[in-house]
Amino acid sequence: MTNSSFPLLFEPLDLGFTTIKNRILMGSMHTGLEEEKDGFRKLAKFYATRASGGVGLIVTGGISPDFFGRLTPGAAKMTSQRDVQNHRMITDAVHEQGGKICMQILHAGRYAYQPISFAPSRIKAPITPFTPFAMPSWMVKRTIRNFIRAAELAAQAGYDGVEVMGSEGYLINQFLVTHTNQRTDEWGGSFENRMRFPLEIVKGIREKVGRNFIIIYRLSMLDLIKDGQTPQEIVTLGKAIEAAGASLINTGIGWHEARIPTIAQMVPRAAFTWVTKNIKKELRIPVITTNRINMPEVAEAVLRDGEADMVSMARPFLADPDFVNKAKQGASHEINTCIACNQACLDHIFNRKVATCLVNPFACRETEWPQWNHVTVKNVAVLGAGPAGLSAALILGRRGHHVTLFEQGEEIGGQLRLASQVSGKEEFRETLRYYQVMLAKFKVHIKTSTTFQIDDATAFDEIVYAAGVIPKKIDIEGSQLPHVVTYDRLLSGSVVPGKNIVVIGAGGIGIDTAMFLIKGCEPETKHEFLNRWKVDETWTQRGGLSKDKAAAFLTRNITILQRSKGKPGKHLGKTTAWIHREELKILGVKFFDELQYERITPDGIEIQRNGEHVMIPADQIVICAGQTSNTAMLENLKATGKPVHVIGGALRAGELDAKRAIEEGMRIGFAI
Repeated sequence: MTNSSFPLLFEPLDLGFTTIKNRILMGSMHTGLEEEKDGFRKLAKFYATRASGGVGLIVTGGISPDFFGRLTPGAAKMTSQRDVQNHRMITDAVHEQGGKICMQILHAGRYAYQPISFAPSRIKAPITPFTPFAMPSWMVKRTIRNFIRAAELAAQAGYDGVEVMGSEGYLINQFLVTHTNQRTDEWGGSFENRMRFPLEIVKGIREKVGRNFIIIYRLSMLDLIKDGQTPQEIVTLGKAIEAAGASLINTGIGWHEARIPTIAQMVPRAAFTWVTKNIKKELRIPVITTNRINMPEVAEAVLRDGEADMVSMARPFLADPDFVNKAKQGASHEINTCIACNQACLDHIFNRKVATCLVNPFACRETEWPQWNHVTVKNVAVLGAGPAGLSAALILGRRGHHVTLFEQGEEIGGQLRLASQVSGKEEFRETLRYYQVMLAKFKVHIKTSTTFQIDDATAFDEIVYAAGVIPKKIDIEGSQLPHVVTYDRLLSGSVVPGKNIVVIGAGGIGIDTAMFLIKGCEPETKHEFLNRWKVDETWTQRGGLSKDKAAAFLTRNITILQRSKGKPGKHLGKTTAWIHREELKILGVKFFDELQYERITPDGIEIQRNGEHVMIPADQIVICAGQTSNTAMLENLKATGKPVHVIGGALRAGELDAKRAIEEGMRIGFAI
């Protein structure tokens, strides 16, 4: 692959007063470093690493223009010369690497997770416990001045521009829709009045910072909420923002409170670029598209189809800071692809932890991990090619050790390969592709369909034991009947699914198994996804919500059972658990909790619930009741006297946790 594979992606973008070196924008994402001790030094390293990786333009995480606009108490703001000095560390570091960077200005409005917050009207958001106060008119005007002042300070701090956050349901978005703006003064009522707030901000910033400063406006093009904006209102606002002095229009899809997934793993790649294309036809200034674009091939196709002038990617730069350089050098097959799992990025942020990345634990920890120092070369055996073993083998090989990776199965991947068989989780195949390519690059010898023998230990200096997990057995009468199977046999294809199926276990594996039984292993098309979630593809309905009935997918009768009380997937990540529950509901899967299993019969399973005995007919029972560590060889290996390092599921089974497994693999890779 050569540079000509992506001619549009690497075409410079001329804004008149400045040129952006390529069409790739690193979109805004909060990392949690903004509020950490010594966080600005760490942020400087984080952004500089991405700038050296070749990205055309970077946008920071959201920075509040005033005290009340902060997302949480103690969140970052740009209000003083002290803030300017802190941010100067970031801009200097990025500019030293030849990059450009804009600061995003974000006012939380009613999304603020703190007791004292302000919004257009006193209407509580469903995603916070606090009810905001309605802004008096004088505060609205002061907030506009604060946005403008924050942009001035950003310019003093060396930023090349700012992004005004006008989407995702934050304050500016709240002013634009009657859903959250029920004012009767000059800032409410007609759409002309409601859009005055963002227009005054953009006009004021342009007047203060002059012509040679980038202003990006993040425009909510699809609110996905009741009483959201109409397409005509969005076009009207976009044209007005352009006239007010914006340099670029960025795409915002969905409010945070919208009950439609927009960036999660099950969302098809580039599922919302058609919305940007609709706006692009109406504007003269360049337009940026976003959401689930995670490989250069996808980004190039978006530009080729005329859907946007630039492509914004955020999480892909957590997964691989060298994304752009690899693509430019014809090595996109070496990109560590973002799988949109949210487990270590958004889930961390919502739990007030510093973000990182499941597939790249280096992310946001660039100042903490060891350097690639010279090593005393050793012969190392890694047993098991699941996520922990793959991670360990890659780091060991990259550091120069002689590594042999043993895998009993025919292919690498372990639980990741099983997960990749579920429609909506096919991105895991990219992770396996990455490891396959990189292990070959660093000369790791892979032995599949091979069982490590104890006598083999003599050939190695150290052994990494990453044998993974095995499904738990259940102690229920009838569990040995032939129609009772474990999830791994089903997902691997060794067992054909039945028609009436009971899934025992409502954790992540149980939900994945149910989705596999409904949708198989082929990814949904954009149309199938948008139709199922009732998104208006015609772009004519207010809020972007379709009035049509979602298409039915259920081809089997599926019932999920959970012994304990609670919702299915209750221990899954905060940003994705609700999606899985909603999917199961949409697809017609039945769910029962707080029950006791009595016995399995050839015709189904008998349970006791609410004091009643219930028979659930089934021709197949799938066991998804957890896992245990695979320690079959461990004691014999330790008896050889060789150093044995246990990682991943073999160390701790519990809920399957690829995030922990990959990080443990990396840490042992640096320790040996």
